[in-house]
Amino acid sequence: MSALMICQDDSAEIIASFTEHQAISDCLAKQGVQFEHWQANKDLSVDADQEEVMAAYRDSIDVLNKKYNFTSVDVVSLQADHPDKAALRQKFLAEHTHNDFEVRFFVDGRGLFYLHLADKVYMVLCEKGDLISVPADTTHWFDMGAKPAFKCIRLFTTPNGWEGNFTGSDIAARFPAFDDVVAELA
Repeated sequence: MSALMICQDDSAEIIASFTEHQAISDCLAKQGVQFEHWQANKDLSVDADQEEVMAAYRDSIDVLNKKYNFTSVDVVSLQADHPDKAALRQKFLAEHTHNDFEVRFFVDGRGLFYLHLADKVYMVLCEKGDLISVPADTTHWFDMGAKPAFKCIRLFTTPNGWEGNFTGSDIAARFPAFDDVVAELA
């Protein structure tokens, strides 16, 4: 289940939470964040490579390309047995921004975006079928958990793709990790 938990940025205490998709979408839209549910119904193997995933979802990619003129598309796919999972997790856990808006379409699994907007942190649990678009220059971080299991199509308007501008803040350490949030929601 997708979920949204909102906290003050100086505390991990949840002040509001939502699990109904439309309520999540409406709340995030007020912050300039697009959150939609798309069809993610293609049969993909656990080890499906970038080309296989992109071929399976070519129609969805083409819709987004037509709307936003993306110049770069890739697939990030991590499983619990990935040899660099700990290093990749640490990289994405560091608060950062992008010069480009960040679009992710989860075609399998799930992950947790933390959006640091004004004096609040919006924790957005994205699952298979969720599409999230985080505006450019939005401070945020992402947690995939200790045992990642997800595939995301990432789309960019810049040819270099993912480029993070790290803030140096330790805010991520003060908020519950993906595994804790998922356990709490279970």
